[in-house]
Amino acid sequence: MTTVPSSTPRVLFVFLDGVGIGSSEVTRNPFLVADLPRLKTILGGRIPTLDAPTVVGPAGAAFPLDAGLDLPGTPQSGTGQAALLTGEDAARIHGAHFGPWTPVRLRSLVEERSLLRRAIEAGRRVAFANAYPKGWPGARGTRRIAGPPLAARGAGVLNRHEDELGAGRAVSSEIVNDGWRRHLGHEWLPDVTPSDAGANLAAIASEHDLTLYAHYATDTAGHRREMASAVSALERVDLFLGGLLDVVAEGTLVFIASDHGNIEDVTAGHTSNPALGMALGPNVTEGTAPRDVRDVAAFLLDHIGVT
Repeated sequence: MTTVPSSTPRVLFVFLDGVGIGSSEVTRNPFLVADLPRLKTILGGRIPTLDAPTVVGPAGAAFPLDAGLDLPGTPQSGTGQAALLTGEDAARIHGAHFGPWTPVRLRSLVEERSLLRRAIEAGRRVAFANAYPKGWPGARGTRRIAGPPLAARGAGVLNRHEDELGAGRAVSSEIVNDGWRRHLGHEWLPDVTPSDAGANLAAIASEHDLTLYAHYATDTAGHRREMASAVSALERVDLFLGGLLDVVAEGTLVFIASDHGNIEDVTAGHTSNPALGMALGPNVTEGTAPRDVRDVAAFLLDHIGVT
């Protein structure tokens, strides 16, 4: 890994929607089928499964995050993302698991109590690396708001749009720019590889104490319940992580977490499996890792000295 020296502790939080820890059955778990060289290098050739959910490798650790929120039913994105971003008992406040969007009852919580807002209030430099169209969500789109951009809006950092994406100062939620070119009419945007996008994210993180990036295509692929779609989605993420880790600033904790399981079992859709957590970087051990999605926000804020 090539690194850029830095004496300032930094956190890069990579949120992957709908990624859990799956079984050891090759016919169900695309992690066991996909070509994931970077992930396997990080974890010493091993993939976490329900039989062995914690893996400590030479460059990081993978561990389970309880996504159940102490309530019956299958975890969902709306309440799961709210809990992940705030540390609060989001499903209990709402009264049940809810998704896919942040429920109206929880939107003020996510805007006002997210780790991004708390880091800003503590004087830290914060970035939301995702590009969103100017004017998003607009008057007709307010019902469909995911947790990460809602948290960014509340923290005043929902400020990277098509111009920043074109200049490499933002990253598309799908990693590459294809969707922006095909569906949003921005054909002028450059093609970027997953590796290029990872390097762009590393550059953004090098200028901030806390950076959040959110990727949702893993959950979308999981809902298709097709092995080929799931494998393709995971391989894209692996290439993205490779580009990121090749140039990430020294001393940066790269933390990966999800809100619930889905893609890890191509027969199921959303699952009650533990969500995937990973920590790559300095001073990471199995004993220091969070064990619940509600513990993530405090864990990351503590790393940059915010209590």
